[in-house]
Amino acid sequence: MKNKVLLTSAVTGAGDTLEKNPHVPVTPKEIAESAIESAKSGATVAHVHARDPKTGGISHNVEHYREIVDRIRESETDVIINITSGGGGDFIPSLNTPAAGGDGTDIQTPAERHKPVGELLPEMCTLDCGSTNFGDMIYMSPTDWLRDQAKLIQESGVKPELECFDTGHIRFANQLVKEGLIDDDPMYQFCLGIPWGAAADAETMMYMKNRIPENAHWSAFGIGRMQMPMASQAALLGGNIRVGLEDNIYLSKGVPATNEQLVDKAVTMLNGLDLQPMTPQEAREYFNLRNPLGGK
Repeated sequence: MKNKVLLTSAVTGAGDTLEKNPHVPVTPKEIAESAIESAKSGATVAHVHARDPKTGGISHNVEHYREIVDRIRESETDVIINITSGGGGDFIPSLNTPAAGGDGTDIQTPAERHKPVGELLPEMCTLDCGSTNFGDMIYMSPTDWLRDQAKLIQESGVKPELECFDTGHIRFANQLVKEGLIDDDPMYQFCLGIPWGAAADAETMMYMKNRIPENAHWSAFGIGRMQMPMASQAALLGGNIRVGLEDNIYLSKGVPATNEQLVDKAVTMLNGLDLQPMTPQEAREYFNLRNPLGGK
C-alpha cells in the first residue's frame, strides 16, 4: 500500500516501569482503554501483554488476556489485536541453583506460552525467534520450542510477527519460513537496542532488512530515547513502525508519556514524510489477517 504504514502501539510490557511513569496501564481495563485510545490517535495495531492487577508484574493468566481482548472487541473503536506469545522465558542465573535458575526465573512450555493466543484467536501474535542476554537475565527460547510454538500458531490461523532481537534470530526466523512453519508472506519485527541484543542504529537495521526474504514485510522499533529515531529510520527505509510504553516511557526527556501521545508523535512524524498509518481494515486485507470474529 503506497504511502501507508502499519503503526503498532505496544501499550504495556512486563518491566518495572510503573514507578517511573504512572500512565503505564496495569489492569485489564487500563490496558484495553489504552489500546483503544492509541487506535483513536491513529494506531493500526495494539500489542498487548497482561499484567497482574495486584502486583503490576507479568501475568500469564488467560482470563486477564480475555478481559483485555473482550473490552477492545466490544468497544466502538477498531484496532488489530496482537498478543505476546513470549511470556515465560525469563531465566535468572544463580550460582546456588545453576540448573533451575534463581529467584525471578519464569519459564513456560511452548503450549503454555501459546495458550492465550490459541484460546482468544487475535489477528496477530509475536513469536520471539531466539534466546538472548536480556540485561542481566537470559531470555530463553530454544529452537525446538520455537518450532513447536510456530506450529501451534500456524494451526490457529493467527499471523505471527517474527520478533528478532539479534542478527542470529533473523537466520532462525528465515529457517522457520524455509521449513514451511510460517504461512503467507512473513512479518518480521526488528527489536533494537535491548541490552545486549542488536544495536539501535541505521547500520543494524539495514543489515537485518537485507537478510529477510524478498516477499517479507518488516517493522522495527528502538527502546528508550531511540524509539522515535528508529521509527523514523524504519519509515524512511520502507518498513513499518512501533511505538508505545512497553519500549519507552517518556515523551521527551523527563516527561512521562501516554501511549496516545507517543502514537500522536509517530503520526506527525509519518505525515512529515508524506506517509499515513494504515487503518485496521486495510491492514487485515493487505496482510491477509484472520477476521477477529473467527476465520479468514
